[in-house]
Amino acid sequence: MGSLITNIVQSAALVASLPQTATNGLSRLGTLQAPTFPEFLSGPLQNGFPWGTRTAARTNPYELSPTTGVIRPYDFTISRGFIAPDGVNRSVMLINGQFPGPTIEANWGDTFQITVRNRLEGPEEGTGLHWHGILQRQTPWYDGVPSVGQCPIAPGKDLTYTFKADLYGSSWYHSHYSAQYAAGLFGAMVIHGPHENFFYDVDLGPVMLTDWYHAEYFELVKQTMTPGAPPVFSDNNLINGKMSYDCSKIPAGGPSCTSNAGISQFSFQSGKTHRLRLINAGAESLQRFSIDGHTMTVVANDYVPVVPYQTNVVTLGIGQRTDVIVRANMAPTASVFMRANMSVPCSLTNQPNAVAAIFYEKADKTKTPRSAAQVFEDKSCGNDPLTKTRPLFPYPALANAATTYNVDITAGPNRTGHFLWYMNGQSFRANYDHPLHLLAAAGNTSYPYDPQWNVINFKGNNSVRVIVNNKFPAAHPMHLHGHNFFVLAEGVGTWDGQITGYPNTQRRDVQQIQGNGYLVIQYDTDNPGVWPFHCHIAWHVSGGLYVNLMEQPDKINDRGAVPQ
Repeated sequence: MGSLITNIVQSAALVASLPQTATNGLSRLGTLQAPTFPEFLSGPLQNGFPWGTRTAARTNPYELSPTTGVIRPYDFTISRGFIAPDGVNRSVMLINGQFPGPTIEANWGDTFQITVRNRLEGPEEGTGLHWHGILQRQTPWYDGVPSVGQCPIAPGKDLTYTFKADLYGSSWYHSHYSAQYAAGLFGAMVIHGPHENFFYDVDLGPVMLTDWYHAEYFELVKQTMTPGAPPVFSDNNLINGKMSYDCSKIPAGGPSCTSNAGISQFSFQSGKTHRLRLINAGAESLQRFSIDGHTMTVVANDYVPVVPYQTNVVTLGIGQRTDVIVRANMAPTASVFMRANMSVPCSLTNQPNAVAAIFYEKADKTKTPRSAAQVFEDKSCGNDPLTKTRPLFPYPALANAATTYNVDITAGPNRTGHFLWYMNGQSFRANYDHPLHLLAAAGNTSYPYDPQWNVINFKGNNSVRVIVNNKFPAAHPMHLHGHNFFVLAEGVGTWDGQITGYPNTQRRDVQQIQGNGYLVIQYDTDNPGVWPFHCHIAWHVSGGLYVNLMEQPDKINDRGAVPQ
């Protein structure tokens, strides 16, 4: 345990030196005043629920999602500001003056309508927000990826994203412009849906785990590619945007730092069950989440309800989400620590550990909890074994995909000595002036003079199997837009052709591939468009670890004209 954590857990009092406005702006996340969440939002009901008789175990969410007709409007202004999430004052990017950004909320089948206003100045930058895990079946142009579905939102300009909440569960949104989200441009997304397979008394909402950097994101992107430069290490770990920092580590002439800035706090009610929506919203690190003295029941991974199973630690790669149910099994006067530990073998960090306080209803909230950390192994850089994670709704992959695509991940210097990442020998570069989905909608689906766009056209094939071989010792959280993919196999070494858990294989939208390992995914090409498939480590995707997968190009215009 590091000296910072030791100082926190051994201190007598738990009183922050900084107010919430100094650490997190206008956000209430991480405070005891943060709102809890209802089972569902107000709106028309059928059989007592917004989603009617649909259930998690018996309804195909990809083919039978409801359409409620309810609009959930939000208005976001993106701007720069100075805050100190861990006591170190730095320039960040804020949404409506909040870090993390506002949590957006809907019922399954509602429509989000989110106006994003780019007011970034000093310097000006483009931007764009990606709504992570949303399928965008009818609105691929609102996926939020500059160079694919849209041009960047220019400084001083606005864009309204309108899309259906087509899946349900826990997720997040974030900038998909360069590595901006490492500067604060992200927030949680909660979509209420059926959960007859598990029950809870209190929905505590998002628990966002975030590695944190004291340098500007663009300087870190440059460092990752500069010849001879050391790799980028995170400076701290945050839970819902809060943590303290050892100010003695700030170099002379560095930013101002306030010790004991404060940690996040949560409320438990003795004897009741609590839902926590865990989200790894970091830039580089693999997180291990635990709660002292409590067992968690996993009920969903990403937007996929799973057959519940118990654990004392949850592993989350970047972009992954896990919903857990926790029974408050202690006395009303109890208090314990919640912990997020960046995996040291799997992450680059100078300070891997974060804590937050959980207070039962009669606990003394000024005193530091006295609880012991869970014991678990920190070795594998993969997710929980696929044999554990069985979707609640069985939806088998096709036994034989129509086509198979093999991808090798490699890395190394280019001809100028800059360090880049490659997929099948090609490093991705975006062209913000020519979004690929818009080109495909206009009938232009071949780009022989622009191999750096890394487009693979699967044409009319009805299903695709992608076999990824990682030729590098580092792990990667691989994310596919527009789909929940089937995870057929993963491991270290070379795939032996065996599928794990068939016919009810794990489905999700992010899966870890281990260092020098393999990942086999499959998906049905039922969402015509161009969909990014990339590593979610900000520094890796910025360095080119990204490919665009085009499917059913002849059907792209079946959903109408692209908005202007």
